[in-house]
Amino acid sequence: MVQSVYSPPAEGAEPFAWVEINGRTLDILARRAPPTLRGFFGDYRPSASQVIGVGDSLQVTVWEAAAGGLFSAGPEGGNVAPGSRSAAIPEQSVGRDGSITVPYAGRIQVAGRTQQQVEAAIVERLRGKAIEPQALVSVTHNVSNTATVTGEVANGARVPLSLRGDKVLDVIAVAGGYRSPVHETFISVTRGNRTARAPLQALLANPSENIFVRPGDVLTVESRPQTFTVVGATGANGAVIPFDARGITLEEALGKSGGLADNRADPDGLFVMRYEPEPLVREFPNVSPKLLEHQNIPVAYHLNMKDPSALFAARRFAIRDKDIIYVSNSPLAEVGKVVQLVQTLSQPAIQGVAVSRIAR
Repeated sequence: MVQSVYSPPAEGAEPFAWVEINGRTLDILARRAPPTLRGFFGDYRPSASQVIGVGDSLQVTVWEAAAGGLFSAGPEGGNVAPGSRSAAIPEQSVGRDGSITVPYAGRIQVAGRTQQQVEAAIVERLRGKAIEPQALVSVTHNVSNTATVTGEVANGARVPLSLRGDKVLDVIAVAGGYRSPVHETFISVTRGNRTARAPLQALLANPSENIFVRPGDVLTVESRPQTFTVVGATGANGAVIPFDARGITLEEALGKSGGLADNRADPDGLFVMRYEPEPLVREFPNVSPKLLEHQNIPVAYHLNMKDPSALFAARRFAIRDKDIIYVSNSPLAEVGKVVQLVQTLSQPAIQGVAVSRIAR
């Protein structure tokens, strides 16, 4: 192990948490990885049948076993065929009380029931009034069993869910599909008061992440280009560099930024700056109690690149969106800057002396 010359700030003066990138740190970060859609919501599977809800539109058709009943029409039956033994009740929406009206049966509670249960309730109400009645209930406009899709899609819409069960990508496809590039697209699922976000690439690469959608879910498709900033002694000082939505490692980020500048970088001066939640920072050793009073804490992850094992640690350390990678200048580079400045300032004087000698 190569000893680092860098050390944390003095006690009581910490503007940030100082964390060495080592095996323990990498294990803590791996345990605290953000949950996936399946990890957050579980593997919910749809029920075998959907229930009717307030706002749904229903159409009811009633049959009788013989002519001459409540819903039968003779030759003078108007808009139905002569001898018809059925009647179609006009479409109606389920009221706020969760009921619909069926002639001769009164108000029927339908909210929270399946179509088959409503059919049985109508038949029971008509028993003794109609001639061996039978009923058929059709949902003509489904409002309660829908999911809302919004954001970067071709056509934001409220999408009805089928009985077979629809997954996230199924519902987005019905809404016209996503418009942003795959590597910049994130999908948020809001269920009740909980929201989880995952990159689209995760759903495409891992089918288990393409979870079933529940009625009432809100799916938001976002275009979120992922970037990190590089400052200091690298080949791309001050650059904002995009990366794949699935993320990259510190090793790959250094490669994208042109690596450490050989003539001025300090291999022991590599830092990754970001804000971390308090529960995560609490697991790191030697963190000031004053910093732990905050909800989000600035953290400086330090890696000594003089140590050969640092390259393996850099391969395991994941870069996140809006991270800052800083590489400090070596002490010799600072001395070289001073020498170069002195040479630059003294150059006119030397040239003036040379010109004066030539003139003589």
